[in-house]
Amino acid sequence: MTDVIKPGLHPRNRFSQRYDFPELVRVCPSLAVHVKPNAHGDDSLDFADPQAVKALNQALLSHAYGLHHWDIPTGFLCPPIPGRSDYIHYLADLISMKRGPTVRVLDVGAGANAIYPLIGAAEYGWSFVGTEVDSLAFEWGRKMVANHPSVAGLIEYRQQSSALKCFDGVIRDDECFELTMCNPPFHASAAEAAEGTQRKLRNLGQSIGRPKAALNFGGRAGELWCDGGELAFIRRMIIQSSAYQHQVNWFTTLVSKSAHLPHLEHALRNQKAVEVKVIEMAQGQKKSRLLAWTFQPFPNLA
Repeated sequence: MTDVIKPGLHPRNRFSQRYDFPELVRVCPSLAVHVKPNAHGDDSLDFADPQAVKALNQALLSHAYGLHHWDIPTGFLCPPIPGRSDYIHYLADLISMKRGPTVRVLDVGAGANAIYPLIGAAEYGWSFVGTEVDSLAFEWGRKMVANHPSVAGLIEYRQQSSALKCFDGVIRDDECFELTMCNPPFHASAAEAAEGTQRKLRNLGQSIGRPKAALNFGGRAGELWCDGGELAFIRRMIIQSSAYQHQVNWFTTLVSKSAHLPHLEHALRNQKAVEVKVIEMAQGQKKSRLLAWTFQPFPNLA
């Protein structure tokens, strides 16, 4: 029932090579103040500094896609562009590389950064509906879309009324989607999320030769944690997905912990999913996986 696919970084990922910092600074001059030689004398930046990471994101989006006005509000999660891009490319594989606006994608929790809709629309020409519960994230995400007229016509934001609902109230009775996607909150509590952030900072501090990295990556509560963590969130999504099985070809989500997969596969069997795929993903030392399921016997023929 379950296919497990274990590739490395996706071969179509535009960010799989070493960063060309002179070229990135050329398209985004604000990056220049953050680029400094590392211990080996190579251009690099402090990945523990959220302002440096944001400037790098702006440069990558400008250089790769002509998206020149990306930003996030203070305190929100700053997404790593290469990893976000990987998710989009694996979705394209899942639907046999279909392109164009007839491929409709629902991004559950699109956030203030609107990163998946922006990349997916720019890379494959897909049309997106991004959902968001947080009012500030919703308004900012809409602003990010409007700031990029080359893709704005392909992306719509819809506000979700309840954090406990994934599809209710945002998928309309008369519409269908090729894909849904989600980057769920990984942690089960604020304390667990804080410890995860500190662990990431400690690791970065060690990797760049500092005893401690003291800056904060950011991230609002809804981005980082929910009751029961990602396992409870995805289980709820799986149960709710069965009500929309005739309107969606493939449901997908990221899963950060491999130990959760047996529980999620059990939930999918209970909901009578026809096909389940697990795709391993990696960005450096960070490991994740994409879980995909369908209730359709021939989803790629729709």
